[in-house]
Amino acid sequence: MTELDSGAATRHRRIVVGVGGGIAAYKACAIIRSFTESGHHVRVVPTDAALEFVGSATFEALSGNPVQTGVFTDVPQVPHVRLGQEADLVVIAPATADLMARAAHGRADDLLTATLLTARCPVVFAPAMHTEMWEHPATVANVATLRSRGITVIEPASGRLTGKDTGAGRLPEPDEIVGLATLLLERPDALPRDLEGRRIVVSAGGTREPLDPVRFLGNRSSGKQGYAIARLAAQRGAQVTLIAGYTAELSDPAAVDVIRVRTAQEMREAVDKAAVGAEAVVMAAAVADFRPSTVATAKIKKGADEPDMIPLTRNDDILAGLVKARSDGDLPLTTAIVGFAAETGDAQGDVLTHARSKLARKGCDLLVVNAVGEGKAFEVDDNSGWILGADGSERALAHGSKSLMASRVVDATSALLAVGGGASAG
Repeated sequence: MTELDSGAATRHRRIVVGVGGGIAAYKACAIIRSFTESGHHVRVVPTDAALEFVGSATFEALSGNPVQTGVFTDVPQVPHVRLGQEADLVVIAPATADLMARAAHGRADDLLTATLLTARCPVVFAPAMHTEMWEHPATVANVATLRSRGITVIEPASGRLTGKDTGAGRLPEPDEIVGLATLLLERPDALPRDLEGRRIVVSAGGTREPLDPVRFLGNRSSGKQGYAIARLAAQRGAQVTLIAGYTAELSDPAAVDVIRVRTAQEMREAVDKAAVGAEAVVMAAAVADFRPSTVATAKIKKGADEPDMIPLTRNDDILAGLVKARSDGDLPLTTAIVGFAAETGDAQGDVLTHARSKLARKGCDLLVVNAVGEGKAFEVDDNSGWILGADGSERALAHGSKSLMASRVVDATSALLAVGGGASAG
């Protein structure tokens, strides 16, 4: 069993936050606060235009460091060289069309662009602009140029823009930008563009099976792991459909189509429909195994009429159904199918014993295994586990953030697709 990296990147780092001159500049304040509250040393480098939206006093108060925009301030310290040389991470948010154009052409006409030329650490651009600007051939070419140089340009969100306009080009939420940037501190190669044009379905969250208008059967799934997988797959170039059950009030990942469901039956229908056009399906949702056989139309009261027992009906096994659909020809044989298993040990065997048995029963290509229990897997921000392959391979996933674990799951899925997909790849 191969041990993957530990993702141990929790020490305090030197981070440069560059701020472009767009209306979304106010969101940079939340990004700066998040980094500083995590203990990182943050230097904010805005453009002159950015200071038209948010003043330098705000950035200085949030970062605890002076703010400057030009290369002729504090000349003896040579900031236009030192900031980039000493940085462990550079995050540009918002990255305007103008700023990306200047960076793509190697301009050094202010402190921020000069810093970008000296930085040898991971650099992340978070674009924000109107849809027409984002889709313009000049911007498309500039983004391609930046990515070809190893810079991460994340996909923007879709939604409300300046004025009444809506569309692609909205700055992703600050917590998403911070999460992606922090992942690059854990693993600098976590966001290659290796899934361009691929179509991937991801399920996430728990299902709720109604008992009456008030009560339901459910589980503790927060949806964080599935959301992280969907987010990273999209940022690696995939067209992602996320089938989301109940989650911990998570924001929709940028550049992801989200379909919301409630019950196991609704999730099965949505997954089956989306899988028809997909090259990979990652079933990270915690789907209820059973549902009440009948649903009361009124709240069940305590007292003489309360039931002695609640009959249950087994829900369809969505993962096994996908495998069967593939073997029956309803899905292409190349469709990669990835399952998840939350396991505990018992008298019959440990976590891996049960997981190996489940992989054999389900027939999927990969099974991601989590040991669950108090403070493990569910409702927390970190995770660990194993990836078991139908070919007999077993890879340990060292403890780290759920984003780090998601990156390894996406790696494994991408590797399947690279060799021809699911069942036919074996």
